[in-house]
Amino acid sequence: MSGNSNAGKKKGGGFLARQAQKKKSITEEELLTKDVIRPEDVTKLGKMTENYLCKPSANVFGIEFTRFKIRDMESGDVIFEIAKPDNADDIPQETNNDDDDDPRRGRYVRYQFSPKFLDLKSVGATVEFVVGDKAINSFRMIECHYFRDKLLKSFDFDFGFCIPNSKNTCEHIYKYPELASELKDEMINSPFETRSDSFYFVDNKLIMHNKADYSYNAEM
Repeated sequence: MSGNSNAGKKKGGGFLARQAQKKKSITEEELLTKDVIRPEDVTKLGKMTENYLCKPSANVFGIEFTRFKIRDMESGDVIFEIAKPDNADDIPQETNNDDDDDPRRGRYVRYQFSPKFLDLKSVGATVEFVVGDKAINSFRMIECHYFRDKLLKSFDFDFGFCIPNSKNTCEHIYKYPELASELKDEMINSPFETRSDSFYFVDNKLIMHNKADYSYNAEM
């Protein structure tokens, strides 16, 4: 009797698990209603977001990216590099406390690469960033790359622990999938239709959301 009872409970649990698995995707609209967005939420998105899923004010840890470099892992050649000027903090800036004034400000990048970029097998992305006066126990990024509404590849990187008021540097390795020649041609001939969402989490809570788009028709 007890064996049958346990079996019955097991079957019920399996049914609930199957029901939960049916919801493999979530919409942007559903995420925007949540008080806290977790890593498992953004991995269920089926396409590029149209809006930002959090405001700049969510970054209560004072995280700021100050340098970014992309290099080909095979040749070591630097493909792209940008850095915040050393005297940037001394330049007067207009102050505006309205997060909605320009939601893309500081959170959107446009990249222009040559067609050969699509032939690279892996690149190293070195990022330098500073943090404010709060310690960060777990800093994580999930980045999803799309061509139109097709997911090309997602990446999941852990920055680890960051001490307060520190400058940090790390390199993450992006291993790209092999793309069909027809898809490469489409991407080359469709500038800026390749896009990405970058979601940043501290202690599994979304605190930053950046976007980028890409073209692959720049001259060599």
